[in-house]
Amino acid sequence: MTELSTKPYLIRAIYDWCADSGLTPYLAVRVDGQTRVPTAYIKDGEIVLNLSTDAVRNLHMGNDEITCGGRFGGVPHEIIVPISAVIGIFAKENGQGLVFQGQESTPTPRDNPKGDKPEENPTPSKSHLRIVK
Repeated sequence: MTELSTKPYLIRAIYDWCADSGLTPYLAVRVDGQTRVPTAYIKDGEIVLNLSTDAVRNLHMGNDEITCGGRFGGVPHEIIVPISAVIGIFAKENGQGLVFQGQESTPTPRDNPKGDKPEENPTPSKSHLRIVK
């Protein structure tokens, strides 16, 4: 039997804590080929999503992915975020939450239409998130 990841359980726990505390849960996501979000709102390969009940509909937080519907600039979008793409979850109001260090799985490489060789040592972008103790 394979060992279950604790990551989706921790995401749901922080989400519930935010909801119970009257705080706004924000989900930080590293966008990869499996992530479906509005591309116009991606910055430096990442996006932060507001998961409050006022902001999304049909939220489902499974063990493999998080799905919901949301509006961006008044336009409805279906959102799909693999759990492996989640960087962290935190409360908007006070920044408390969890940032996940390391990757459980390798992100899916994007299509390379030019056929260029991928950069061997890409420069990682510095995250705007901070570790809360």
